[in-house]
Amino acid sequence: MEDRGAIKEADRAAPAAPRKPKATTVPAEVFGGGLYKTRDKVYCKSVSGTVRRWKWIALSILLGIYYIVPFLRWDRGPHAPDQAILMDMAGRRGYFLWIEIWPQEVYYLTGVLILSAIGLFLVTSLFGRVWCGFACPQTVWTDLFMAVERAIEGDRAQRIKLDKAPMSVSKVVRKSAKHTAWIAISLATGGAWVLYFYDAPTFFRDLAAFEVSNATLAMIALFTSTTYLLAGWAREQVCTYMCPWPRFQSAMLDEQSLVVTYQKPRGEPRGKGKGGDCVDCSLCVQVCPTGIDIRDGQQMECIGCGLCIDACNAVMKKIDKPVDLIAWSTVTAQQALEAGREKPRFRVIRPRTLIYASVLVVVSVAMATALALRPTTGLTVLRDRAPLFVTLSDGSIRNGYTVKILNKVREERPYTLTTTAPDAHLSVALGDLSVEGQSVTLSTKPDTVSTFRVYVTRARSAVPMESVPLGFIATEADTGARTRTDTVFLAPK
Repeated sequence: MEDRGAIKEADRAAPAAPRKPKATTVPAEVFGGGLYKTRDKVYCKSVSGTVRRWKWIALSILLGIYYIVPFLRWDRGPHAPDQAILMDMAGRRGYFLWIEIWPQEVYYLTGVLILSAIGLFLVTSLFGRVWCGFACPQTVWTDLFMAVERAIEGDRAQRIKLDKAPMSVSKVVRKSAKHTAWIAISLATGGAWVLYFYDAPTFFRDLAAFEVSNATLAMIALFTSTTYLLAGWAREQVCTYMCPWPRFQSAMLDEQSLVVTYQKPRGEPRGKGKGGDCVDCSLCVQVCPTGIDIRDGQQMECIGCGLCIDACNAVMKKIDKPVDLIAWSTVTAQQALEAGREKPRFRVIRPRTLIYASVLVVVSVAMATALALRPTTGLTVLRDRAPLFVTLSDGSIRNGYTVKILNKVREERPYTLTTTAPDAHLSVALGDLSVEGQSVTLSTKPDTVSTFRVYVTRARSAVPMESVPLGFIATEADTGARTRTDTVFLAPK
């Protein structure tokens, strides 16, 4: 019999055999035979009820606003665009009813974006993803595309049957009609978007004359193709994979936020005759635009549209059970239901909503105040850099400046231009004429920036240093309103 100790020593001395990696078998259907899982097409079943009616109302209002607003007019006087909402890129203006935004006032648009974000946070903290379910453009246009699809191809069962059927004349006609309608809606969507940057009557006149620029046509093609792709083909994949909002919207929610919820203590155990109210009919899954099962709890894919509520309520009525097995509810209410306690009252006012509402009010007041008090005059002074100064024959020093006066009203305005130096002599060339003096009167054009070349001459004795401060003051002749900007006056050492 061999010595066991020797055998063990020999085993330790021998090189270890390489381990064979453990094989992991993954079913092909998990990845659809490739690297990524293939998409399971969602066939949404039509549903009727209170929530669906509110969604139709929201869709009609939002689409009406989008398509009609570019045709609304607003009288701003002569030589001004009369489109109510217009981003005039050529004229470098933004027009919103009576408000006119200049390029240097882009911070107002920043304020609008901040208000929109804070408002979205507030609404989400109160009512969950109501934006995603009712007002998001992806949801609105997808709803419209699905309505067209149902009208042409039929409801869920008919569409599934049509997709599985072999190619035929009837199938080609239906599919062609659906995609033609989708492309028409997409083209109208892309064209309407361009009208927010291009005066509507002018656009149609230029289009009829084949004078629309390539950039405009490219923009229409871009929005047409993206609308067709996202609302017609991608659909729920946009909400699940492309949109960042589901990733962090949970940070806006708390235990008092209203979200679409399955009343699990009441519904389970599910199935006909098993004790719970849920009969496991799966209608809540069939009507879901993202194809999820709300009975599995809160999920990132749920957009909070509430269509499952209508589907479930219809079933509950048929089997003589209380409605709202699926309903908008809060985590606090669900915890009370599971513990057999009384359902707590929904709290609108709580720390989270107070913070959002306070920020919303502060930003709104700040923007309204800034709009109400914003000046109608602007003054900019640019000093010449070559030459820095000129020494005249009498020893006095002259500096050159480019003075720009912004006149935001739609009429000519005269301004009196002076400086803070009492000895300064101003000289301004106005075409073939020249005006001079310690103050000069300048006429500005309406609703534009008027530019003037101004020369300031001072005695050498009045400039003890090589650089001294100098302020320009523009005084509006009719109202006496003053606008000042500071610069410097240069002289030799």
